[in-house]
Parts: sequence; structure tokens; C-alpha cells
Amino acid sequence: MSQLDRRDFFKVGAAVGVGLTTMATGLAQTGNAQILSTDPMLDFRVPPMDVVRIGFVGVGGMGSGHVRNLLKIPGCQITAVCDIVPEKVARVQKWVQDAGFAKPTGYSRGDWDFKRLCETEDLDLVYTATPWRWHTSVLLAAMANGKHGATEVNAAFNTEDCWRLVEAAEKTKKHCVLMENCCYDRTEMRILNMVKQGLLGDLLHGECGYLHDLRGVKFGNGGEGLWRREWAKTHNCNLYPTHGLGPVAQCMDVNRGDAFDFLVSMSSDSRGLQEYGASHYPEGHAKHNETYKLGDVNTTLIRTKLGKTIIVKHDTNLPRPYSRDILLQGTKGLVRKYPLEQVHIEGKTKGHAWEDMKAYESYDHPLWKTMQGAAKGAGHGGMDFTEDYRLIDNLRHGRPTDIDVYDAVAWSAVVGLSGQSVANRGRSIDFPDFTRGRWKTKRPLQVMEFKA
Repeated sequence: MSQLDRRDFFKVGAAVGVGLTTMATGLAQTGNAQILSTDPMLDFRVPPMDVVRIGFVGVGGMGSGHVRNLLKIPGCQITAVCDIVPEKVARVQKWVQDAGFAKPTGYSRGDWDFKRLCETEDLDLVYTATPWRWHTSVLLAAMANGKHGATEVNAAFNTEDCWRLVEAAEKTKKHCVLMENCCYDRTEMRILNMVKQGLLGDLLHGECGYLHDLRGVKFGNGGEGLWRREWAKTHNCNLYPTHGLGPVAQCMDVNRGDAFDFLVSMSSDSRGLQEYGASHYPEGHAKHNETYKLGDVNTTLIRTKLGKTIIVKHDTNLPRPYSRDILLQGTKGLVRKYPLEQVHIEGKTKGHAWEDMKAYESYDHPLWKTMQGAAKGAGHGGMDFTEDYRLIDNLRHGRPTDIDVYDAVAWSAVVGLSGQSVANRGRSIDFPDFTRGRWKTKRPLQVMEFKA
């Protein structure tokens, strides 16, 4: 699409076309577009809110977890809930009432009823934890109707949709937030604090990934099994990059003095899901002979504008222990999370050995230390509660969000860009500059501004 076409599309699409968000084509046409913006969203903030009124879309597994968190966070209220399963809507309505709030309005008239929620309800924030294909659509509908948007990962799955989110946020002046919980894990936050305090020197390299045997989940008869396996039939790329890439990008000041420049990506053959289906289901069963495009192991290598390198892996179709890989390496040392939490710092660590990261507990991030009591028992070791708390607290105090629209799309763009590289024998693919050159401006990472 040309620049004029894209602007015209957005004007119309905000009202009637937000559903065009899972296009398989158009990945390259606008990948390097430099669309002018006179009012960027860098460090964007809105006036403080006494109460954040929330419409929640998608209350399955993750959605239900977020709802339970939000019911414990001061200064927010769930006033509308949407899901295609009426029983799930009714369940959340009861939870909200049991917590002492008014019964939220329910929306369950099918896949697109979130549009009616966005058009009808008087809300501050629309939060979505739907299956992936709906994330961008819900965000666009929210912003087009004057609401801030927050989504589970990923925010988008091709560069067209990434640009739509940037344009929508800039046009409507609404937050568009990626809820990346791994940025709030204790270890990742400690590493971030170590990096920002200069312990590793100047960063040069990072490694990360989502390494998790999901075969049982993908072939399940409920939850993510109803949709996640389908993506493996049609996509061959790094399908889920942000759990690892988000924390690394924050450490490397991506969009705050540096930016992703280009990537190359390769996938192994696809065998894991085929073999699992053939061994777990009898001949004649629909799942026995399914075929998949998604390579069992995808490795993507990113280089930044200032010469840093990042390896991002996706490995979910083969037997393996869970490991959300992360490693940061700089001129003074390195730190890693898997297989053990270890550090090597020149002048501090003896010889050529590793030392246990427990020796560096003094670098625990002040946000984690403050939140550990309230977050205890919440999902994924408490990081889900912390990310929900931070979003609400930032809105209530009129601060920028920890993860803004430019972060959301830069991290998510890896999906579509890696697919292009894989399809072209590992050819290098340029990242779009969603900030339009403003990445060169050094600015603080909001979560590092937190004071206990």
C-alpha cells in the first residue's frame, strides 16, 4: 500500500475494517515505509485517573488469571467482560460481584462482539487475552473508540499490523501496551538492574528464547489446543519471540538510543508435531496425519543499529525441559539464567569460573522487592501480578507505560520478518523504523524510574 492508501485505510478501518489483521500478504510492501508523524508517542502519558475502568476481552486461561489479579489491585474496576463462551462471561461476572463490585456488562454474541463492547461501554482500558489472531483487532477497536489498549503477546504477527497499531496510537493518542510478563520476573529484573548499573560494561550480545515442550498443549482438546496448533500448519518463523526478546531489548535500550536494524532467520525441518500426532492418535483420526510448516527449532539473529547482536530461539515442538533462555554479555562480563543463574564479572569473579547469582541479590530491582509480597502466589511466580499492577499504577499516576507502542511492535515484528527470512534461505531482512528515526533519542526506561 502507498502512504496515501495506508492513511485512507486507517480512517475507514477504524470504523468498519479493524478485522483485516491476519493478512498473510503485505509483509514486505511497507516494511521500510517512513510514514511521517508530527506527534509521536515517545514517553506518552495521560492525565492521572482515580479509577481505571476496564473492559476485558477473552477470559480463558490467561484472561482469568489477569482478572483475578486486577480484582486485587487498588484503583481499577472491571465494568465489562467479553468472551465467545457465555459461561466464561458469567463466571467472571460472579467473581467481580463477589469482590464487592457491580456486575460487569457481558458480551458473548460471537467472535466480533468485542467491537460492540468498545463502541458501547464507557471505559478507560480494553485488555485482551484472546487467541493470537484477535490481538491486533481488539487493540485497533479499542483505540478507534477512545480507549487505551493492552494485549497479551504478541501484539501483531506481520509488519502491516504493526504499522496499523503505531498509526492508531499516534492518531487517537491512546496507549497501546504489550503485556510481556517476562519483563517482570525476578531474575530478568535483577539482570536489567545489573546492566543499568554498569556491572557488565557496554553490552554487545544477548541470547534468549522460548524453549518449551508444548506438544501436549497444542494437541489438547481445550484452551490453547483449540487454536495454537493451527498456527504451526501455516507459519514457519519465530512464532513467539517476546518472552525472551522483551527483557533483552530493555537491557539494550532498544527504541531508547538503539534500534533493531536487520535479522536473519533459519528453521530446522518440521518433524516433532507430525511424530507426536502419529504416535498419540490412531489411523483415521483427524490429528494422526496432520502436516505442519513450523520448523521445530527456529534460530533468529538480530543486529542493532549500534552493533549489538541478539540470538532469539523458538523451540516448542520437541521433547525438552522448559527453559526461558536469557544471556547478556558486555565488555566487563556476562550473566545467564539457564541452565543455572550465574554471573562472571571481570575483577570480581575468580579465574575463568562462573559464580552463583545469589551473590548478587543486592541488585534485585526495587520494583520486585516492593511487589514480592503482594505478588506471591500469582501466576508465573508473581510476574503476572506485577505487570498488571504496573499498568494500572502508571495509568492512575499519569506516567508513561513501561512498554509502549514502539516496543510492542518492534518485539512483535520478529514474527513476520523471521518468516520472510526463512522463506528466502536466511536472507537478511531490514526492520521497519517504527519510531521514524526517534530511536536515536536517549530516554529513560520507565520501569527503571521506579523508587521503592
